[in-house]
Amino acid sequence: QVQLVESGGGLVQPGGSLTLSCAASGSIYIIYAMGWYRQAPGKQRELVAFMATGAAKYADSAKGRFTVSRDIAKHTVYLQMNSLEPEDTAVYYCNAGRITSATPGDYWGQGTQVTVSS
Repeated sequence: QVQLVESGGGLVQPGGSLTLSCAASGSIYIIYAMGWYRQAPGKQRELVAFMATGAAKYADSAKGRFTVSRDIAKHTVYLQMNSLEPEDTAVYYCNAGRITSATPGDYWGQGTQVTVSS
């Protein structure tokens, strides 16, 4: 089993920045990729970005504004979010496992709220 704990959510003004962190513990040797999904009210959960062993992959909405990175030694994944917009308001979930552009991994964090509002 893998446990994921997110941190770093909060309230930010439009145009602002926020960094999310997610630390993994447990059977971390089985983690192939780590990344982030988000779910806005009334919408389906959607991929934001993920990173396996190669280059990071991003949703179109995140390209140019968000950066995902991993610290392998600390078993942690980060999401640096810049130029935030009200449309980015959502619960952000850390995800780990065999993530692809089409499917999430098996493990989820509890979620952290990001609210973009003036």
